[in-house]
Amino acid sequence: MPHKIYIDFVLTPELHKRLQNGTTGHELVIPSKPASVLGLGEIEPAFYDCDIIFGQPQTEAAGKSESLKWIQVSSSGITRYDTPEFRELMTQRGISVCNSAHVYNEACADHALAFMLAQSRQLPQALASTAPNGSEDWQAIRSGGVPLRGQRVLILGFGAIGRRLAKLLAPFEMKLTAYRRTPRGDEGMPVVGEADLPAALAAADHVINILPDSAATQHFFNADRFAQLKPSSTFYNIGRGTTVDQDALVQVLESKQLREAWLDVTDPEPLPQDHDLRKQPNCFITPHTAGGFAGEAEACIDHFLKNLARFDAGEDLENRVI
Repeated sequence: MPHKIYIDFVLTPELHKRLQNGTTGHELVIPSKPASVLGLGEIEPAFYDCDIIFGQPQTEAAGKSESLKWIQVSSSGITRYDTPEFRELMTQRGISVCNSAHVYNEACADHALAFMLAQSRQLPQALASTAPNGSEDWQAIRSGGVPLRGQRVLILGFGAIGRRLAKLLAPFEMKLTAYRRTPRGDEGMPVVGEADLPAALAAADHVINILPDSAATQHFFNADRFAQLKPSSTFYNIGRGTTVDQDALVQVLESKQLREAWLDVTDPEPLPQDHDLRKQPNCFITPHTAGGFAGEAEACIDHFLKNLARFDAGEDLENRVI
């Protein structure tokens, strides 16, 4: 059955051709000003006649569409769609909403592992040093690394990224624990909820935050939760900057209540150059690049096309979130 598909996704001529080749028999509607993860696009009138949307559509417009059956979000994060009101509306109308987590989980997991290895081997300090062999500074770097093998890891937000990271960490024989609001039973490791979280935080050597942005996760890591960490632990954030009280993070870094922080996300982005987090020698920040990789846009389109084939066949959609 042919579908009318609204493409709210920035396309180069090459990407346009890739999409056209994969949607033969369907009608594509491409607006002159599509949306992005950071900004809303302009809605074309034809939007309201489409039964599939691929990209970053406006929630208000999606709610008014009478023909809509499926939304394929072109990012892993679904912040603008993860509200009780939008979820209820989509559920009531039987509209499926999927994200593109499988597109980004590999790169994000690689980034988190790179953070952990760099922390373990004290790479920032070593790369910045010209200390001669045998000197006090040289010895401090050499003896400062802590091997990953056997250490305790707590992963908060155990979705596609967390699952992939767990596989990457398997050779290190680390003791993994996941935090989930609703355990599914297939995590392959111990799972803690709200009641057991303080003890899990206190035991962890590595706390990896992959929580999404939502009303429930705003400043999830606050002064109280940071106080539960042991001073030798390291905190990583590849989820969303809004999940962390950054003033509280500055305080625990300054007081050495926390060994180090490795952040790919902040609030705001980019973080101002004079922000206190940038002044901490034990805080390392990358500019929200964890999910990026060569061929990212092509992979996102291919993921949509794969789900389109499943949609046409009446099969379960991948990465369905609503």
